Amino acid sequence: MKLVMSRRPLGQNLIAWMIAMLISAIAVTSAQARIEIDVTRGNVEPLKIAVPSFLGDSQLGRQISSVVEADLRRSGLFNPIDPAAHIERITDTNRQPNFSSWTAIQAQALVVGRVVSEGGGRFRTEFRLWDTYGAEQILGQQYSTDPNNWRRVGHIIADAIYKALTGESGYFDTRIAYVAETGPKSQRVKRLAIMDQDGFNNRFLTNGADLVLTPRFSPSRQEVTYMSFSGGRPRVYLLQIETGQREVVGNFPNMTFSPRFSPDGQRIIMSLEQGGNANIYTMDLRSRNTTRLTNTAAIDTSPSYSPDGRRIVFESDRGGRQQLYVMDANGANQQRISFGTGRYSTPVWSPRGDLIAFTKQSGGQFLIGVMRPDGKGERILTEGYHNEGPTWAPNGRTLMFFRETPGANGGPKLHTIDLTGRNEQQVQTEAFASDPAWSPLLD
Repeated sequence: MKLVMSRRPLGQNLIAWMIAMLISAIAVTSAQARIEIDVTRGNVEPLKIAVPSFLGDSQLGRQISSVVEADLRRSGLFNPIDPAAHIERITDTNRQPNFSSWTAIQAQALVVGRVVSEGGGRFRTEFRLWDTYGAEQILGQQYSTDPNNWRRVGHIIADAIYKALTGESGYFDTRIAYVAETGPKSQRVKRLAIMDQDGFNNRFLTNGADLVLTPRFSPSRQEVTYMSFSGGRPRVYLLQIETGQREVVGNFPNMTFSPRFSPDGQRIIMSLEQGGNANIYTMDLRSRNTTRLTNTAAIDTSPSYSPDGRRIVFESDRGGRQQLYVMDANGANQQRISFGTGRYSTPVWSPRGDLIAFTKQSGGQFLIGVMRPDGKGERILTEGYHNEGPTWAPNGRTLMFFRETPGANGGPKLHTIDLTGRNEQQVQTEAFASDPAWSPLLD
């Protein structure tokens, strides 16, 4: 998809608002209003925002603005106001709105936009973000593309609004690779699939003839690495999402677990089983040379790099049960960081570098939690019958995982939760879904 973007001048005084989601409480003052967000208890008061239907092409305008509204609402940081409550009817996006009509319904921010045909099968979407209490424009941008990309335009606009009002990058213009599961519980067909982060535009990347596991996105390209058992033999594959080109990375005689990219996308780190134990190796994708990082009689698996590539977190039962360990990227300085009750697994380093997400089994429950890289500050975000496989949004503020539902007709479903632990939502998929992997922001 090719998007042409231009920016209109921004207002000098950004809207008084938020962020920190568990970092600190902040208070920012706009020209006429003071908004305080207290997140010391992990409870962020959503900002009230109005998103009237975009003008111009009535169908495209409604569709794009609905995507923007849904993205913002789903984040938990915004509370879009019901259009039935809007007082002013927007008729011209180039004219300053009647701010008193929006503050009367407590809208702290207002998004107006329009869709314009450019001819040749292309359209342009323009939008403005207004601070209603400060009575000034915060942001103005426009995007040009073809009509088939209307959902992505909505995601990009939502990302721009998120960044303008929080100071941090959004995560809406992203995709999720996952394992789609169909058929009876005892004979599940597992196919590699991909969709937008909100569950739309789903498509299958494999046909289900071979078992697939653990898809993981490259941090630098739109490609995934995953495990497949073609002919009953475990292989690590690289798949180019746009072209469908697939290549074997490694053909190993024994089980291979949890392949994952290095932050620069030049290496894959994974666990190889040998003689009943498993150790961690890296493979250079250019030379295909492998380097062994751990050498124990235990099971070392689920490695994940820190975003700077200097350290690796992994799980190991070398102490008698599954716990989390960190080591340098060359395998040196291996040390345990988890010391709570229960068993820890599937660690994933946050893109921000400040936290490690994990699965914890304790008291008959499967918990999704986070801790700092030194093991301190452990917090449980959610628990359930069987939670597993956390993956980070590219801004490090939201996690996706899968939850298995019990019973003969049960199966795994995808869920998201933010770092407050208070905004958990199920992601709708066409089939049962497990092992999600969040992409970086699209180009």
